[in-house]
Amino acid sequence: MANVPPDVRYWSEDAAALAASLGAGPEGLGSEEAASQLATVGPNSVEDAPRLSALRLLLRQFESPLVLILAFAATVSLVLQQWVDAGIILTIVLGSSLLSFYQEYRASTAVEELKKRLALKARVLRDGVEQVLPVTQIVPGDVLLLSAGNLIPADGIILEAQDFLVTEASITGESFPVEKRPGIVAPDAPLAARTNTVLLGASVRSGTAKVMVVRTGRRTEFGAIAAKLRARQPETDFARGVRQFGYLLIRVMVVIVLFVLTVNLLLDRPVIESLLFAAALAVGLSPELLPAIISVTLSAGARAMSKRGVIVQRLDAIENLGSMNILCTDKTGTLTEGTIVLSEVLDASARPSDEVRRLAFVNAELETGIENPLDAAIVAAGAAAGLTTVGLTKIDEIPYDFVRRRLTIVVADSADPGHHLIVTKGAFAEVLASCTAFERDGAEAPLDEAARADLEAVFNARGAEGFRVLALAARRVIAQSDYDREDERDMVFRGFLVFLDPPKPEARETIGNLARLGIAIKVISGDNRLVTAHMAEAVGLDAKSMLTGKELAGMKDEALWHLAPRTDLFVEIDPQQKERIVRALQRTGHSVGYLGDGINDAPALHAADVGISVAGAVDVARESADILLLSRDLDVLRQGVEDGRRTFANTLKYISITTSANFGNMISMALATPLLPFLPLAAKQILLNNFLSDLPSLAISSDKVDPERVSGPQRWGVNDIQRFMIVFGLISSVFDLLTFGLLLYVFHAGEAVFQTSWFMISLLTELAVVLVLRTRKPAFRSRPSGLLLWSTLAVAAATLAIPFLGWASAIFGFVPLSAMELAVVLAILAGYIVATEIAKASFFRHENGGSHAAAADPGGQS
Repeated sequence: MANVPPDVRYWSEDAAALAASLGAGPEGLGSEEAASQLATVGPNSVEDAPRLSALRLLLRQFESPLVLILAFAATVSLVLQQWVDAGIILTIVLGSSLLSFYQEYRASTAVEELKKRLALKARVLRDGVEQVLPVTQIVPGDVLLLSAGNLIPADGIILEAQDFLVTEASITGESFPVEKRPGIVAPDAPLAARTNTVLLGASVRSGTAKVMVVRTGRRTEFGAIAAKLRARQPETDFARGVRQFGYLLIRVMVVIVLFVLTVNLLLDRPVIESLLFAAALAVGLSPELLPAIISVTLSAGARAMSKRGVIVQRLDAIENLGSMNILCTDKTGTLTEGTIVLSEVLDASARPSDEVRRLAFVNAELETGIENPLDAAIVAAGAAAGLTTVGLTKIDEIPYDFVRRRLTIVVADSADPGHHLIVTKGAFAEVLASCTAFERDGAEAPLDEAARADLEAVFNARGAEGFRVLALAARRVIAQSDYDREDERDMVFRGFLVFLDPPKPEARETIGNLARLGIAIKVISGDNRLVTAHMAEAVGLDAKSMLTGKELAGMKDEALWHLAPRTDLFVEIDPQQKERIVRALQRTGHSVGYLGDGINDAPALHAADVGISVAGAVDVARESADILLLSRDLDVLRQGVEDGRRTFANTLKYISITTSANFGNMISMALATPLLPFLPLAAKQILLNNFLSDLPSLAISSDKVDPERVSGPQRWGVNDIQRFMIVFGLISSVFDLLTFGLLLYVFHAGEAVFQTSWFMISLLTELAVVLVLRTRKPAFRSRPSGLLLWSTLAVAAATLAIPFLGWASAIFGFVPLSAMELAVVLAILAGYIVATEIAKASFFRHENGGSHAAAADPGGQS
């Protein structure tokens, strides 16, 4: 058994014969057959890059050109029987690689655990019983049970369907939902005409269906055109910045390393020694732990956020979350309680009505389309009142869509088999538009202008009080076999369904807290203006700052660009307009987050800089989102934003501080090499320096961030970090040159004393600068995390001790320093700290006074 071959046109085959060829019955597969299928065809996935195994991740640490250079240098040393040098190089390279492997493996494991919590699942018949399984375990022959909001997990043929509408835009390009039914289609039918099939990647808009899987994974239509459809998401500013900055460093490093190597050879220094020095310099001057540090920091941030109920689906989205300055959201469940209650049921004269309640219950109880809290409230209230649908038979359903904005159920009553009852409920304006009469005192009356005005007055009055109001209409017709939208005419307006969804008590405070973080709230709602304005006033938004869907539809893009940032409430909005609003806000330079959980939110979620959904959202919304909230609570999101900004800040600390220190060392090496009669540091000393300086860097992900740096959005700026690198790198070089002068002309240091002294100064200044530049404040006013502080102090202590350890001196060529020499080392260190503090104050004062983005701050970026 296996997937149906690509040349078999299964849409033109009989379903029973197709099932037999797959070894399936009408109730799908048994567990043993499914396991056999899975072993044969593999998991249902079109991804090219599964998670790297531990062995592959370990081997990847040795793919770096810098590591290969060192391996070559070690090989040369072994050939020349320089056992000590070869051993040191191999030990340090292996130590760094294992350290990087451990951190990356731990980070990737944490991310995979988060992904497992969110893996898509599907309802499948196995052994004749409905089960919920991960979509990766679905195999040909399985029978899927699909309903509104599901993403379709494989290609298959429809066995049963009820009002089943599917959106296939990602595969066929058809933007409108298409109806799917069982049957047989011509063999030469194009994709869009195969009305008896569903395709991986499509989503269910309404209705239900039973589908037999025919093709999975890369054998699906989606897999066949994966090169086009599976394009990576656009590169984020953060990822682009890291890549561009890496290229910059590599170019500068190659130029200077070649320069140093050439100078050494021109000075007739030993070739092998010069090669080892150049190779070690390449590693010592590059932030080779950058990928591991980024992975560790972002995954640590993701783990911290998950503990607060914020699940990160894409690690790069943490940067977008931190830079967000506008959040677009619906009001239901976010600014309101989300626990909708049917408060009143009124007839057309605004009097309580048991008959309208019964009709509403019939409509809500029998509909099989999109689940929603309004129907749940109607059913709950009806059940409490003892209502049932006994004696009624559902004949047809005209599903809800976002154009008609109403849903219709057709039922037959056993007491009147010759007639059917059509019951429609939905948005007030759309239901009223389908009516030509209304019921008054038990009799039908023409729906003239005066009657329409009276009904609108009731609707507006309830809306102004903060209630959400639906309308209900009905009519009795002569029985017919099926019904469509054309039958929603000449309806009789029966009454109003009045719902209460009160604002959350904490919503006003939460909005204020988000505002203090520099995040403005924009409410995008399909509700009418009166209900939304009432809610806005209650939570502290400007109820007068409003645009309606009708106004927006008649507005040019340029006008929307001008108005969107100044508008708090977008009301009576069609789903298609949500994405347009998001793009208008982006067009004016804002970083936009969008919070949504419905089928109609998917385009806006995808368009937003950071798409945010909730764990209970429909599949298509969850898959479109970058961030998932385990609780639909803006305060949870606020905490996530703060965590995101802290994570981003700590990532930039390593990038900015390490590259500036490395750049300073690079310049110092280039200047010192042609002037000194010996190498400023031996290759093994550079490698040890690099290894020890990297140890505290791994603790940066745990570092504290100054509270005031969380208060505003942040963006990555390559130019700003490049300027940071040059300014503080050159300060480091100035002190290196001062050290060289003192050692050569005051202490007349020989090779061993010079290398020992500069090793200690170079490493101690690199450790100190982490504590100084991690914050915009004076270092003594901003406490680092305990792990960062103590790891830095431990490495500093080791640095001072190494020259006095006999075995270390013998291996690395260090010599003990005199008390005076040690005092000079510490004095230079103190001077460097003071100079860096002064330069830092000037640098960030200029930064605050200029137009540069705050993201140039490596330590306080949140």
